[in-house]
Amino acid sequence: MRARDTVSPELAALGDATRGAIARLLLEADDHALTVGRLTEALTLRQPTVSHHVRVLHEAGIVERTPRGREVWYSLPEAVAARLEDWAPSTADESISAELIERIIDDLSTRFAGTFSRETVQRVVLDSYELLRGREGGRALPSATAQFASERLSAQEATALDAAGQRAAGKPIDVLFVCVQNAGRSQLASAIMRHLGGDRVRVRTAGSAPIDAIRPAVVTALDEIGVPLGGEFPKPLTDDVVRAADVVITMGCGDACPVFPGKRYLDWPVADPAGQPLDRVREIRDDIDGRVRGLLSALTARG
Repeated sequence: MRARDTVSPELAALGDATRGAIARLLLEADDHALTVGRLTEALTLRQPTVSHHVRVLHEAGIVERTPRGREVWYSLPEAVAARLEDWAPSTADESISAELIERIIDDLSTRFAGTFSRETVQRVVLDSYELLRGREGGRALPSATAQFASERLSAQEATALDAAGQRAAGKPIDVLFVCVQNAGRSQLASAIMRHLGGDRVRVRTAGSAPIDAIRPAVVTALDEIGVPLGGEFPKPLTDDVVRAADVVITMGCGDACPVFPGKRYLDWPVADPAGQPLDRVREIRDDIDGRVRGLLSALTARG
């Protein structure tokens, strides 16, 4: 794994997903420069939204503003571009050192002490790592591996408790949202469900063919209604999260989701936001919002 320096204050502005996407586009462009119009087209966002994020990057000293005739171009200074090349998550060749893998295993063994042996934790961590490596960009591989493995171990823990008849009174209802890329519909639904359901639900997401990062338009559509996405990122579908679920909601993934007895399965015919303009993504968001509210009401009414 390539060494990463401590993130400077200037680069802290890139913590926002949309601004990070803008920086990646500039990094990949000729001369590291693009206009707001070209960024708007690439991100499928509204121009005022892109202009706002570009202004934040400009004020942080991450991009430079250069008029060229009637157009204004925004570019990465050479020093910033070099910094981003080193700081940004590496591509499909990224790997994690054996020492860091051991640390992740040790940390999760401590977290799940008394529930899983170190050997079980090691197996899940290594399998999660292999499933995630090969992505291009998106969440940094070490933290993504740790989060993905933790979610899978939590799912296995919940399944084991249920099998032993030790389901605690008031236990959160486990809800799993699945779509194809785990970058649009399932992320919209899970974020809204977490926001509305609080401690009453435990929400997970997965994709039958996940891509590298959540779509910027989805992040923007959630921001507009005050719903945080948190540290979510696209994850592959695994049997353990399906086994742990009380309710599995699929959106466009066909027969990819394994079927286990005792689960409630729902299929929502929701449009895919991929490649759609922000206005259409808002419509999809609102459709999903209504469906989530109905499902939450039904689930909590049952107790």
